Amino acid sequence: MGGFYGAVVVRGFRRYATYRTATAAGVFTNTVFGFIVAYSYVALWGQRPHLGGYTEAQALTYVWIGQALLQTMALMGGGFEDELMERIRSGDIAVDLYRPADLQGWWLAADLGRASFQLMGRGVIPMVCGALAFDLALPTRPVTWLLFLVSVALGVVVSFAVRFLVALSAFWLLDGAGVSQVAFLAGLFFSGMLLPLTVFPGWLGTFARSMPWAAMLQVPADVLLERHRGTDALLALAFQAGWAAALLLTGRALQAVAARRVVVQGG
Repeated sequence: MGGFYGAVVVRGFRRYATYRTATAAGVFTNTVFGFIVAYSYVALWGQRPHLGGYTEAQALTYVWIGQALLQTMALMGGGFEDELMERIRSGDIAVDLYRPADLQGWWLAADLGRASFQLMGRGVIPMVCGALAFDLALPTRPVTWLLFLVSVALGVVVSFAVRFLVALSAFWLLDGAGVSQVAFLAGLFFSGMLLPLTVFPGWLGTFARSMPWAAMLQVPADVLLERHRGTDALLALAFQAGWAAALLLTGRALQAVAARRVVVQGG
C-alpha cells in the first residue's frame, strides 16, 4: 500500500510539472512581489531596528522564505480543495468513497507531490534572486537545513489538513466558496505571510502563534533562521506535528460522517 501512495505522490509531482508556462509566470510573480515586500521591510526595519526580534537581514530572509513557501503551502489556494469540492457537488465523490484507496490518504499523497514540485519549481529561484540582491541571514549548518525541510514537510501536512476540512464542508453547503475565502484570509494573516507573527503585540501575537497556520510559515522560517535550536527546535517541530495529527484526525472523523451522509442520500 505504501508503494501505491508513493506512486500517487509521483503522479501529483508530474501533474504540476506539466504546467511549465504557469510555473514560469509564478516564479516571475513571486520574485517581483518578493522585491516589493523586501523593500517595504527595509523601510520598516530602518525605522524600527530589531522589530519582532529580527535583524534586518533576518527580516529580509523571512520575506524570501515566505515567497518560497507561498505556493508550497498553498496559502493562496491552487491545491486540491477546489477539485475535491467539485467532485462532492457533482456526486462523483461516491465513486471515490468506494475505491480501495482511502479518500484522505489519496488526496494527502497527491498534495505532497504538488507541494514538492512547488517548493522546487517556484521556491528555489525567488530565494536565489533574493540572496543575490540582499544580504540574507542564511544558515551554514547542514543540520539547520535538514530541520527546515522536516518543518516544511510538517507544514505541508498541516496545510493539507486545513484545506481537507474546508473541502469537506461542501457535503453540507451548496457552495464552499465562502469557507474557502475565510480560510484563505486566515491563512495569509495567521501564517505570518504579511508580517512575522512575533511583531503582533500581546494576546494577539500569542493567539496567532498558537494557531495551525503558524505551522505553515512562521515555524519553518524561524527554524531556518535558527531562532529555534536544540530542544527548542524539537519543540517547534512537535508543535507542527501536534496540529497535523489533530487536524488529520478531525478530517478523518468528518470524512466518516460525510460518507454516511452520501450513503443516506444515495438510498
